[in-house]
Amino acid sequence: MRVNIDDLDVFFPYEYMYTEQYEYMLSIKKTLDQKGHALLEMPTGTGKTVCLISVITAYQYQYPQTGKLIYCTRTVQEMTKCMEEIKRVIAYRVQCVGPDGGKVLGVCLSSRRNMCVHPRVIAEGDREAVDSACRNMTASWVRSRARSGDGNALCGFYEAWDRDGTNAEIPNGVYTLDDLKVREGGARRRRRSTRRGTTTSWLTRS
Repeated sequence: MRVNIDDLDVFFPYEYMYTEQYEYMLSIKKTLDQKGHALLEMPTGTGKTVCLISVITAYQYQYPQTGKLIYCTRTVQEMTKCMEEIKRVIAYRVQCVGPDGGKVLGVCLSSRRNMCVHPRVIAEGDREAVDSACRNMTASWVRSRARSGDGNALCGFYEAWDRDGTNAEIPNGVYTLDDLKVREGGARRRRRSTRRGTTTSWLTRS
């Protein structure tokens, strides 16, 4: 449903809204207006996540100068749930206002163990082993030795990031960890194919 909350056009992707959810979003909206801090509490299962995301993304859309939303979670499962809710909210906004409502970039940040796409590194069984395998291919001294022809193989993903840096672009969209892995893995395969000669060929509002 699309609802006006204290002069804010909010896109809430469900057909029904509880009074408590409306009051929760109203409190968030007033906090954003005052540019202050808030401590809000609702019972488990009452839709805190979708309320928070609905009102903040609506605020960003109406006031683009608001800046980024940084949403911290305790577990990867909670982060994935949050990203799915963001996808749902943005999809509903696009349904209401058209393509302009989808000009959003949302990405996940987590540990190497959760984000690495190098097959040899992610084959390791625990966090310490993953970190060690990563350092063995990305540490500055390892890279220096490899370039001189003496040392371990480097991580092609890291080298591509180092080469492209902040010039690398991610199209608008909301990306879970799995989405990012699929995207980077596919880009990596395309880069490898290019080198072989078989082809010619990164929550903010834009």
